[in-house]
Amino acid sequence: MSKELTQLKEHIATRSEERIDEPRQYKVLLHNDDYTTMDFVVQVLESVFYKPPAEAAQIMLNVHEKGIGVCGIYTAEIAETKVAMVAHISKERGFPLKCSMEEV
Repeated sequence: MSKELTQLKEHIATRSEERIDEPRQYKVLLHNDDYTTMDFVVQVLESVFYKPPAEAAQIMLNVHEKGIGVCGIYTAEIAETKVAMVAHISKERGFPLKCSMEEV
């Protein structure tokens, strides 16, 4: 038993030294279009991405002026969920707002 216990302790020590990689991160982006209102973009940023009004307005201006705006950086699953939420809300309200994600 002593030999097995020693081997188990060595195995645990070796496993704890293994490097655990951080999950990949993704930027969630909003894209400008000619139909979605600025007010709706701000609403999306506040309700889906939990941005305060001033930050939501600044991101909306980036979308409007530069054609694209970064809403946040998330793990893949969260980014996918946010993109899907924006698509659902936009479709429900009749806007063609495009939201995408790209790896950081």
